Amino acid sequence: MNETRSGLGWDVHRLVPVRPLILGGVRIESKMGLDGHSDADILSHAITDALLGAAALGDIGMHFPDTDAKWKGADSAQFLAHAVTLVGEAGYAIVNVDSTVILETPKLKDYRLRIRESLAQTMGLAVDRVSVKFKTAERVGPVGEGRSAEAQAIATLKLATDEHG
Repeated sequence: MNETRSGLGWDVHRLVPVRPLILGGVRIESKMGLDGHSDADILSHAITDALLGAAALGDIGMHFPDTDAKWKGADSAQFLAHAVTLVGEAGYAIVNVDSTVILETPKLKDYRLRIRESLAQTMGLAVDRVSVKFKTAERVGPVGEGRSAEAQAIATLKLATDEHG
């Protein structure tokens, strides 16, 4: 059987002073960071949800509720790694991940490879299976006004088969 599945993920957090800006496990030089219960890494959160969704395993809030104090300040890479494990246990392999970060400032193009490498390492994938794009909101809405940032992701999974089957 050759089964392919796709899952969609999305996340948004407010931008605030004093907090670090972390995207895909990489700390970005910025005067503003993302506010949240964990490290508020919207990119890792969106990819985590995309993976969980593709395998019909719920969402990040089911696995890591923001009402649980043990996740306060947590590194979102562990959420992503857990989703990868669950996907594998469900019998799927990750084909690729495509994602977009929507943020007015700072410009992120110089971080692209580091973010892709960080995400690929966390997911156990080759870098060429991880795409990260950057957009602005053209100064429209809360993202465009610099009050928040968003990330979107889609993950494609295939039914894993052993090498002999």
